[in-house]
Amino acid sequence: MIVKLRSMKTTVCREAHFNSAHRLHNSEWSDDRNQAVFGKCNNPTYHGHNYDLIVKVTGDVDPETGYVMDMKILKDLIEEHVIEAFDHKNLNLDTEEFKSLNPTAENIARVIYEKLRPGIGEDLGLRIVLYETRRNFVEYGE
Repeated sequence: MIVKLRSMKTTVCREAHFNSAHRLHNSEWSDDRNQAVFGKCNNPTYHGHNYDLIVKVTGDVDPETGYVMDMKILKDLIEEHVIEAFDHKNLNLDTEEFKSLNPTAENIARVIYEKLRPGIGEDLGLRIVLYETRRNFVEYGE
């Protein structure tokens, strides 16, 4: 017997972790301006972070499965489109996405969103939470 529950949106979350190096730099600017704006993050030999990622998917619970989204499918999407693409990579040098896009936490979160969005139902909301450090994190999505 399927019990009809009050229709409220539910969010499921999947956590992941990856390590990447990057350099924050605007090639249109002078070295002095880059240093003034980005400080240590403008190091020409790059620096790294241990990123923590939380992917949130929001929608209605399917009355037949009890799922908003199958978490195994979400895990596989994250592994394929984020971990394989960014883990143990220099974002500036090793990824197409950041060849001409400054790899700030804000831009990384947006790119992750764009990489995952096609694999998640259009009826579902998607939100990316990316921790660059324990104290610095960004959120992107709906």
